[in-house]
Amino acid sequence: MSSAHAACGCGAVHGADTAPSCSHRWSRRGLLRSGAALTAGLAAGWGAEIAWPASALAQTQMPPDAALQAMMDGNKRFTQGQMTSFNDDLKMLKEHTAEGQAPFAAVLSCADSRVPVELVFDQTIGHLFVCRVAGNIATADLIASLEYGVAVLGAKAIMVLGHGSCGAVDATIKAKAVPGQISVLYRSIRPAVEQAGPNLEAATKANAKIQAGLLASASPVIAEAIKNNQLKVVSAYYELATGAVSLL
Repeated sequence: MSSAHAACGCGAVHGADTAPSCSHRWSRRGLLRSGAALTAGLAAGWGAEIAWPASALAQTQMPPDAALQAMMDGNKRFTQGQMTSFNDDLKMLKEHTAEGQAPFAAVLSCADSRVPVELVFDQTIGHLFVCRVAGNIATADLIASLEYGVAVLGAKAIMVLGHGSCGAVDATIKAKAVPGQISVLYRSIRPAVEQAGPNLEAATKANAKIQAGLLASASPVIAEAIKNNQLKVVSAYYELATGAVSLL
């Protein structure tokens, strides 16, 4: 495959500049269908077939607002150099989480190595359910993972976290030929660039908002939890230089 082409999920090959407009890309309707299928599967007893650990169902009783506040309080400690998560007894934490997990929040973050999510929010083992992908995009696979975090593990908040100098957003803005399948990312980020223009920070923030909106609308599992006041979905921006997270 040449450097100017990338494979789409449909199996076809497209030029880097055409990948964003591929007719086979994930659509909102397709995501809704996949989300509905997961909901139906859970109702039909998939959970029993997968055999979730019993302890994983011990969901946190923390309200959504408190879950979000705990994350922001942790970020404040992080920026002030007053982190407390390292003081926890790791041996005890590992023993308590070996058989299951009950994270109070989930984060859809970019894969960028400069965004260490647990450190950014000063949280330790078992507290955050983190899904990472370049450009923090809500693809069907990522939505399914977050649905698991909400429906099975009981996460009370989902944060879509964009960050400064995001390479995936920058590449989408430039839309240059790239090797392998990198350009597949463009189609999910393109709406943010079209909305915010070529400014990297503005497009990154727009992308986080769009992906959060997609989670809330394309997933019946997440939408139902929001409707029942059991979950909050928010977007945020991480500033690399200061370490501060701001809600959008």
